[in-house]
Amino acid sequence: MRVTVLYMDGCAATPPTVALIRDVAAALGLPISLERVLIETSEHATATRFLGSPTVQVDGQDIEVAAQNALDFGLT
Repeated sequence: MRVTVLYMDGCAATPPTVALIRDVAAALGLPISLERVLIETSEHATATRFLGSPTVQVDGQDIEVAAQNALDFGLT
C-alpha cells in the first residue's frame, strides 16, 4: 500500500498526520510505503490533486471520500 502525504512547508498538522498513519499501519500490521511530498506551486498542486495541507492519498486516491471528485486544487 502506497500512502502519500501532500503538504505545504510549515504545516503544523503534517508531522502528527504522518505519525498517526505510521501508528495505524503498525497496529493493523499493514506494510506501507509512506512518502511525503512538498507542494510549492499551483501547477504541482493541480498535478497531484492537492486540496489542502495535509492531503493524504492511499494508492493515489484521496482518503476523504467527498474530495475524490473535487476539482478545486491549489495552494491553501
